[in-house]
Amino acid sequence: MPDAFDALQRSKPLKLGGHSVAWLPPLLLLIGIVLLDVNTSGRFRIISWLVLVPVIAAAICGVLGTLAFAGLSLLTYGTVDTKWPHQYQNGLPDFVLVVVGSGLAALACSVRLRAERRMLHIRDVAETTRRTVLRPMPPGWGDLDHAAVYLAADSEARVGGDFYDIQPGRHGTRLLLGDVQGKGLAAVEAAAALLSTFREAGYHEPVLATVAARLEVRMLRHNRYRVALGRDDGDRFATGVLVAFPEDTPTAVEVVNFGHEPPFVVTADGVRSLPSGHGLPLGMDELVSTPPPVLSVPLAPGETLLLVTDGVTEARDAAGEFFPLREALTRALARDPRTADPQRLVRFVRDGTLEHCGGKLADDTTIFAVRRRAGDGPRARS
Repeated sequence: MPDAFDALQRSKPLKLGGHSVAWLPPLLLLIGIVLLDVNTSGRFRIISWLVLVPVIAAAICGVLGTLAFAGLSLLTYGTVDTKWPHQYQNGLPDFVLVVVGSGLAALACSVRLRAERRMLHIRDVAETTRRTVLRPMPPGWGDLDHAAVYLAADSEARVGGDFYDIQPGRHGTRLLLGDVQGKGLAAVEAAAALLSTFREAGYHEPVLATVAARLEVRMLRHNRYRVALGRDDGDRFATGVLVAFPEDTPTAVEVVNFGHEPPFVVTADGVRSLPSGHGLPLGMDELVSTPPPVLSVPLAPGETLLLVTDGVTEARDAAGEFFPLREALTRALARDPRTADPQRLVRFVRDGTLEHCGGKLADDTTIFAVRRRAGDGPRARS
């Protein structure tokens, strides 16, 4: 999905035809004050209101623009006020008011711009973190048609505890989607740790159960590391779904479910759920004596695998009702079977989720759709 972050964050306000018109509101205010002042009686003078012009400029213009309007306001004040008879002139006191107001406006503008630059830097860091954890994937990566959208519940953070990736390797393509318990930087750290392990194990290990075991060990190691640092989140866990697309079995996939919502298989004919597998979340392996099972389930060519986090399944409307994802998909496929295409499918689920909850996401939301590519294109192994 295209990312409009840079364009959105760096777009300047008050643009017209690609050109900034931030100077227009303070200029119109200045002209309006002058016209009112010269067309009223001497008993009702408002020329001192020119102090508002640099104040407005400070909110939407740069420092130079604010200084320019400050100078223009002072020049206008001196010109207009001296045109009145002496008994109606506001004189030096109001001129000083405009001078002081202009100076404070320039100072406020400088502080505003410094804060905006700092905020843009923080957002750049957050975006870099997001692209590091949730790396961009080229089209056809791992011989899969794929589409994904990630919506952080905290729009400023840009990244949270949801994670996903596709890893082509020596033994076929694997994918992982999951959701770390909790929020904040601690959840991001856990997600990054799991993804780094998946990218190595998913490439090298021939058996999916070994990849699953490596992820469990990584979660336990990460928790012990956090405890050693004196953090109080040493019992953190993560739900997830690990899927393998074996090269020698083009009509089936292998799935390990770590306590996550079972994926859907979406076709032009309808929707079905994969088995849950009854595995515990990552980080809880010590509570059971057996690892989560590896299930082999049919996935015919052209069928799309849809994986979501609980930001979708637990989205509520104003009445507190959960988003009926499966029913919504069934209706959409009946109207247009092309909804099963990964790109269309992700857009539909995203739009349906946001519409259902009124745009107020209670949790990070990830929607991930994949299907085998038609034909026998070259396989990326990176």
